[in-house]
Amino acid sequence: LGADGLSSSAYGPDEAFRQLGAHPFLAIPLAALTAATVLLIAAAYRRIIEEFPSGGGGYVVATKLLGAEAGVVSGSALLVDYVLTITMSIAAAGDALFSFMPMAWHGAKLPVEFGLLLLLTALNIRGVRESVLALLPVFLLFLVTHALIIGGGLLVSAPKAAATFASARVGYAQGVSTLGIGGLLMLFIRAYSLGGGTYTGIEAVSNGLPIMREPKVETGKRTMVYMGTSLAFTAAGLLLCYLFWQVSPVAGKTMNAVLVERIAGGLPLGGTFVVLFLFSEATLLVVAAQAGFIDGPRVLANMAVDSWVPHRFAALSERLTTQNGILLMGAAGVAALLYTGGDIGHLVV
Repeated sequence: LGADGLSSSAYGPDEAFRQLGAHPFLAIPLAALTAATVLLIAAAYRRIIEEFPSGGGGYVVATKLLGAEAGVVSGSALLVDYVLTITMSIAAAGDALFSFMPMAWHGAKLPVEFGLLLLLTALNIRGVRESVLALLPVFLLFLVTHALIIGGGLLVSAPKAAATFASARVGYAQGVSTLGIGGLLMLFIRAYSLGGGTYTGIEAVSNGLPIMREPKVETGKRTMVYMGTSLAFTAAGLLLCYLFWQVSPVAGKTMNAVLVERIAGGLPLGGTFVVLFLFSEATLLVVAAQAGFIDGPRVLANMAVDSWVPHRFAALSERLTTQNGILLMGAAGVAALLYTGGDIGHLVV
């Protein structure tokens, strides 16, 4: 259940840091605010878990607590969200995979992304679901590689932390003189908002309560603590590592790819570690796209029961899948990928 949330650290902090441009020192308050936002959302979902022990998605919660009108707004927003979860995750997986490949191969990135999206659509129509045991090694590989890079990156750069903070104070003074306090604040807000992809997927635990071990509510609340703290650490840690290691955008590579190459690239077996780091990231992102194919049709089915969308979206096929909902999610994902060309910056906006 943590895969969808944690995988967003592959593109959320990346996009936020890129917006800082010549003012990277803002990464320090940005990391603090990002971590605080994750923990605040996780705390809110802990309350929802208490109130909805059988599982509470946004549509169900809004409808029961705020009324039908609020429910349909929430449901509509969730459908857009799940389409973009699919598209964004597949596009980010493509970016991660091709970050360790030659630039000459990058022309194949978009066709590969279309192939992955169509494959997921076909698998879901056939009723295939991911196996927890099959995914566990990839999830653990992601956790280990990212913990080593973030922990090692912060530890190695610790001796120069004082100099970095002193430089940040100078940068702040220069930023105020060139942009003014208002301009600097607007730049910070823009970076924070475009890093909003970091917060997607946190609802997975609240939605997944029916599969939890008894007592479900306590298990769900504990899981939410693990998920919130791990995502807060990963997202904030990456932002600080970008700053401490003076990471800047490189054509054809994600910020995470640049960071891991800078930290581990020169070490023994460093090249292998870089590939494992990016492969685990790409694989987890594909798993995150699967969340859109599972939860999107579920929201459609709930809305169909309440007659907000055609009733056929609640009907099961002979394979016991909500085939119409899956087809709609897949087609919308393909359209979004085609329209944006798989560009993460465009998709975030």
